[in-house]
Amino acid sequence: MTATLIWILVALVAIGLYLSWTAGRLDRLHARIDAARAALDAQLLRRASVAQELATSGVLDPAASIVLYEAAHAARQAEEEQREVAESDLSQALRAVFAEAQQVQAVREAPGGEEAARELTEAIRRVPMARRFHNDAVRAARALRRHRKVRWFRLAGHAPFPMAFEMDDEPPVALVDRAA
Repeated sequence: MTATLIWILVALVAIGLYLSWTAGRLDRLHARIDAARAALDAQLLRRASVAQELATSGVLDPAASIVLYEAAHAARQAEEEQREVAESDLSQALRAVFAEAQQVQAVREAPGGEEAARELTEAIRRVPMARRFHNDAVRAARALRRHRKVRWFRLAGHAPFPMAFEMDDEPPVALVDRAA
């Protein structure tokens, strides 16, 4: 009788430790998502800021400046629900403004243009990486949250279901090819 109780107690402790470990893992994944989202937000803000600075520098022609400034401003001011669309619009504006190598060359030849083009290129290259890190963390958390044990024992607590950040982040070919 006591041996059976001891085995039941050992089994319950083992199950409790396993559930505790799983909850801790899920918590770490949510913390990783938060850190990756903060890094993504920082890279998106940097890209929009550099684009806005370039648009107001007088290096670009007036039409390109207006298109780039409005897209960058909209991306910086977008509400959370509209952020993906605004960031995609900024990517499209960047591709439209820097569609031709002549525009990139004109920016580089202007005073301070080489530095501005380099900063913009770096910001544009970092956004897809930050987005990939964020979406990978979201994918891992979603996979763990789909397990029955997580749902049955409510190990996720009240944490919202993680959402991936989907946007058009294709860089302007003329700007990125020139820097490579």
